Amino acid sequence: MQEYIDFIQNNMILALVWAGLVVAIVMSFIKSATAAYKEVSPAELTQFINKDEGVVVDIRTKDEFKQGHITGSVHVLPSDIKSGSVPSLEKYKASPITVICKTGTTAQESANLLAKAGYEQVFVLKGGLVSWSEAKMPLIRGKK
Repeated sequence: MQEYIDFIQNNMILALVWAGLVVAIVMSFIKSATAAYKEVSPAELTQFINKDEGVVVDIRTKDEFKQGHITGSVHVLPSDIKSGSVPSLEKYKASPITVICKTGTTAQESANLLAKAGYEQVFVLKGGLVSWSEAKMPLIRGKK
């Protein structure tokens, strides 16, 4: 035990970095376990769209949406979700809703807000549209 204490005293910065990493990993697990949404893969999203009549909510910018989006997706800005003004989604409160962004990180906040607003089945595409493209899934280009 004394060896550990000596090591920490002699390598304070390294010990603090390790402690910070451990805390970050634990917080990451806690955040994912308590999130109001679940992450889905591109294959699972395809099943939601085809079999469960799920809707895809694309929160990227309008220009990014025009460059390529998933068939049937609804474009909604994150600011609209934050303000609670999403009348285009009201009819989907009981349907599976998958929120997507470019990489899957910014969609998490919007997904949590939708779940808190009463949407029953909220998901986030793991890896965002990047993972969708890497899985060789189709995109619609140039509409809306």
